[in-house]
Amino acid sequence: MIETGQQAPDFSAHDQHGNTVSLNDFKGKKLIIYFYPKDDTPGCTKEACNLKDNYNQLLDQGYAVIGVSPDSVASHKKFITKYTLPFQLLSDTELKITKAYGAWGEKNMYGKKYDGLLRTTFIIGETGVVEEVIKKVKTDDHAAQILTKQKS
Repeated sequence: MIETGQQAPDFSAHDQHGNTVSLNDFKGKKLIIYFYPKDDTPGCTKEACNLKDNYNQLLDQGYAVIGVSPDSVASHKKFITKYTLPFQLLSDTELKITKAYGAWGEKNMYGKKYDGLLRTTFIIGETGVVEEVIKKVKTDDHAAQILTKQKS
């Protein structure tokens, strides 16, 4: 997994409108890139809506926000429309971005081990260096986690 102090891996993927988005688009800006398993599931919806509800506060602190999951562009478009999400969601169906950031690995549910997306958030500074990695995401209070980390 990419750690604090490392250069964020470059990426290029399609957002909910089919537009190509890359890390370079955020050069000179602070970026929150959050990886989540699946559109319109309980935990992922809580996380996205918490970021939406605190979006203006994140913008006021100078952040851009993007979400990344293995879902399709069409799935992202439905998810954004259903919950009026104000940020871009990137489709990573081939897991290239997810694996580049190290957000893919072994999970354990009810004693069963399997590989899957590890809910993780990376806070990237203006120069493209990872300033913070949040591995234990609180889906219903994620914006506060981000803002608290940046104040410390």
